[in-house]
Amino acid sequence: MDKRQHIVVVEDEAAQRQLLLDYLSRQGFRVSGFESGAGLRRMVEREMPALVLLDVGLPGEDGFAVARWLREKSGRICIIMVTAAGDTVDRVVGLETGADDYIPKPFDPRELLARIKSVLRRAQGTAPPSAGPRVRMGRRVLDLEKRVLVDADGSEETLSASEFDLLKVFAENPNRPLARDWLLETIGHREMEVFDRAMDLRITRIRRKVEKDPAHPEAIRTVRGVGYMFVPPKD
Repeated sequence: MDKRQHIVVVEDEAAQRQLLLDYLSRQGFRVSGFESGAGLRRMVEREMPALVLLDVGLPGEDGFAVARWLREKSGRICIIMVTAAGDTVDRVVGLETGADDYIPKPFDPRELLARIKSVLRRAQGTAPPSAGPRVRMGRRVLDLEKRVLVDADGSEETLSASEFDLLKVFAENPNRPLARDWLLETIGHREMEVFDRAMDLRITRIRRKVEKDPAHPEAIRTVRGVGYMFVPPKD
């Protein structure tokens, strides 16, 4: 059985797709390529890859719709969106769909490889023993071993690698104001070009999942002029 990590490239330009497949194969990954989301969907029903490199501008169903479908399928799969150069709107939407990272065209293959390794590393990370197996966060409980959020009735919601990574950092630092820049660096985004809204978007998405009232957060609070702070419930 091939134990290499499986990466899928979804890119409609055949020459670009083949270049990426050849490069990633030389880096020791098992690779597959598709020109649209349809081929990826069929493959995922048989096998869940470790990471999908997903172009936004696909024919028919765009990359955002495919990313939402993937995230509903699994919180463990890593998703890197490939966006048009300088298109901030695409990056914002990509992060809101649950993507773990984004990279604008044109990109250096070495930068792409660094992004891939960073996302895979975060996805495979484990919580330190000091954090404990479960942490109450707002209306839900974060299961650090299963990497999911658990409701009071026992139902579970999957998390993207970046969502889990951020929640884990909060769980390890209760009642401690954490600077936005420190959070960006800690969860592996310092190598990304500066994108001011990236952290705020992730916090917004997390608040929707853990807060009783996301508009008035009690668990993940904003610390003006600093960043954010996780406040464990008192009950």
